[in-house]
Amino acid sequence: MSLENLLKTKQLQSHQPSSEALLRLLDAIKRNISDSRIDAVSEETRFDAAYKAIMQCAMLGLWLHGYRTSTSQPGHHQTAIQTLQTTLGTHASTVIVLDALRKQRNISDYAGDPVSDEAVVECIRQAEALYQQTLKWIRANRAELSR
Repeated sequence: MSLENLLKTKQLQSHQPSSEALLRLLDAIKRNISDSRIDAVSEETRFDAAYKAIMQCAMLGLWLHGYRTSTSQPGHHQTAIQTLQTTLGTHASTVIVLDALRKQRNISDYAGDPVSDEAVVECIRQAEALYQQTLKWIRANRAELSR
């Protein structure tokens, strides 16, 4: 489904963030990835920080195209992840992995299930890779935001 169709179905809203807001979100992604690497905290906390970075990349991708998710609508995390193919050119197989991590996060957050070491490692790996892809997209399409 295109971004325009998601706007029509009210899953997305128009959004024109400032360059400063975009840069703040980039900094937040970097901080969350860094936090996810801290071994002194619980696996759940590390997973949450990495997952948050993934979601921030997805949100940034939408922002860069003039949209944001409608957080009042159910499934806004799923919508953000599924738009990554369109916004940042993320491969479909990666989107499937990211969606599986979203489901793991829901199980952990809402049912209290522990997060496996493997899931933590994968979430951090995916967050780092998506962050690098986001930076690459910015360098190619919005060079004024490159650092």
